[in-house]
Amino acid sequence: MLEELRQIVCDLHAELPKNNLVAWTSGNISARDPQTNLVVIKPSGIKFPDLTPENMVVVDMEGAIVEGDYKASSDTASHCYIYRHMPDVHGIVHTHSRFAAAFATHGRPIPCITTAMGDEFGGDIPCGGFALIGGEEIGQVVVETLQGSRSPACLLQSHGVFTIGPTAEKAVKAAVMTEDNAAIAWASLLMGQPLTIAQSDIDKLYDRYQNVYGQ
Repeated sequence: MLEELRQIVCDLHAELPKNNLVAWTSGNISARDPQTNLVVIKPSGIKFPDLTPENMVVVDMEGAIVEGDYKASSDTASHCYIYRHMPDVHGIVHTHSRFAAAFATHGRPIPCITTAMGDEFGGDIPCGGFALIGGEEIGQVVVETLQGSRSPACLLQSHGVFTIGPTAEKAVKAAVMTEDNAAIAWASLLMGQPLTIAQSDIDKLYDRYQNVYGQ
């Protein structure tokens, strides 16, 4: 399972620069193996074209390295904190994508003003407070911010985006959709005050997309 998870996490990292969600070596993806609770995560400071399944780092739920020749991502402790406190989460993505990060610099949620946001997030994308990088503090803010929210994404003040999912692929999808809707909201706010969607309609959009849409 870990070999397969290394390949999945490596392949998914290619989606971040492809979708303009990261610059240089910023951003990371992790996935948790539900059988062993071991976590596969990006190595710190390695450029995206140089990532391979072999240089992914495997850590335990406390962030201690189990397998790998590189240092794990500087966000490892926060990823592990989220996994320990959100047992249904098996994939986490962190980006500094431009439009979403612009909202984060104002400590401002991304408003639910499109049907696509209603579908994917079930409301606004919330923004949590400020936390420094390197320890569990960011993970704590993510967990606190997403409590009681249907959103698989949140912003961190002056920082960027964290998304979660039952799989790493779904967490990546949430990161892509976060930036897409942040760009729409940013442009809409430049034009004036956006129209709103009734909460009852957002609820219907979310229910249909989560329970009916697709195969």
